[in-house]
Amino acid sequence: MATSEPLILSETPADSEGAIRVIRLNYPSKRNALSLPLRAELLAAVENAMAEDAVRAIVLTGSGGAFCAGGDISSMQTAGGVAGRQRLANLHRLVRLLVAGPKPVIAAVEGYAYGAGMSLALLCDQIVAASDAKFCCSFGKVGLMPDMAALWTVPQRVDAGWVRRLLMLAEEVDGETAVRIGLADQVAKPGKALDAALALAARFAAQAPLPITFTKAALARGPQPLEALLALEADNQALLFNSEDFAEGRDAFLAKRKPVFKGR
Repeated sequence: MATSEPLILSETPADSEGAIRVIRLNYPSKRNALSLPLRAELLAAVENAMAEDAVRAIVLTGSGGAFCAGGDISSMQTAGGVAGRQRLANLHRLVRLLVAGPKPVIAAVEGYAYGAGMSLALLCDQIVAASDAKFCCSFGKVGLMPDMAALWTVPQRVDAGWVRRLLMLAEEVDGETAVRIGLADQVAKPGKALDAALALAARFAAQAPLPITFTKAALARGPQPLEALLALEADNQALLFNSEDFAEGRDAFLAKRKPVFKGR
């Protein structure tokens, strides 16, 4: 794949004071399909944003009026089991980072979110969809089953009937329907999904970051037995009680002022 443009654009909105990182898939000629080079650059961009102290929230979006059309079919060749598992192992690094990483991630979806593109959006903590966006778990149309954790994320968002319609029938839904059934979280006018996602990211960025990190990690484990959850709660809350941010939050509450959290 030859292109003179970078496959990932990483931007910091000027008015965010560095607290928001926008990561944009930039392969518009293929509707931002997840080619192997793009996957590698996306993983690196997400790793960098997750590791940067100043970043409090990440927005994931696409270029050219599309979010992501799925895997780059032209680059997929039949392969033996070992090679196929290694291809997925590389993707699973990105899956784990988006689901359980320390920063909240918001997807801004315009146009197509097909196949692995839909899976990618569902790995985010919140999905803002343009009303005319197109979601489709289209793996079956090329003889594959859903991957990138769609078998985990879709059942967490929609009811059993829609799980089967989305995952087994590859039914396409627009942004408004996606919000109505719980597949996405917020609808925006066409062309305005990024603006709405940035506004939501600003709300996340204003929160104390450590509780978000701990809560996100706990949710990534899925449903847990009560005793396991209480043990996790006791460990993490004890740490937060001794954090600088809790002291700041308490003092700000008593003084009736806006807290300034530092993630410590």
